[in-house]
Amino acid sequence: MTTVLTAFHTLREILRVVLLWAAVIMAAIAVVDWLVRTRRVSPFSPVARFFRQSVDPLLEPVERRVVRAGGLPASAPWWALAAIVIVGILLLALIDFLGGLLTDVTLGVSQGPGGILRLVLYWAFMLLRIAIIVRVISSWLPMGPYSPWVRWSFTLSEPILKPLRRVIPPIRSIDITPIVAFFGLTILESLIRQWLG
Repeated sequence: MTTVLTAFHTLREILRVVLLWAAVIMAAIAVVDWLVRTRRVSPFSPVARFFRQSVDPLLEPVERRVVRAGGLPASAPWWALAAIVIVGILLLALIDFLGGLLTDVTLGVSQGPGGILRLVLYWAFMLLRIAIIVRVISSWLPMGPYSPWVRWSFTLSEPILKPLRRVIPPIRSIDITPIVAFFGLTILESLIRQWLG
């Protein structure tokens, strides 16, 4: 199992360097493209010709999406840079999550049935807290509770929040039961873990 964890760590480091260099290169492309489009660099210079022949065809799919969304074609490199950064952050977070999951499973299995029970409890409480966070964030967006993206969070959190709403009134039309439930779950998990030893 240690070799798998080492491989995860190595993969993360390689991916981090690759994504960093991809972002740096895309930022340089965006700056040069901006310089050419604003005529700070002559559009007839070798740099501008190289960009028109080599780089612009690569950015054409991004440019089409930006234009369809109502943006300016000149902003396509900046959107590509933003996409690289966001995808990079999400990918690294996913690898960290999977590495942590693998570490938790290894640690739980090595501690026997008690370790597996603690691991399952940790995952259950974490899932409930994530459901509450997703539910709160989705309430800020134009998204209904029956949307396939958030329905699971309503299904998991409603049995916890409904009894709390009967006891805790809203404060100036703000429902604070998700906050109470989130911290209540954290305290309950801590008490159960102490009881299990």
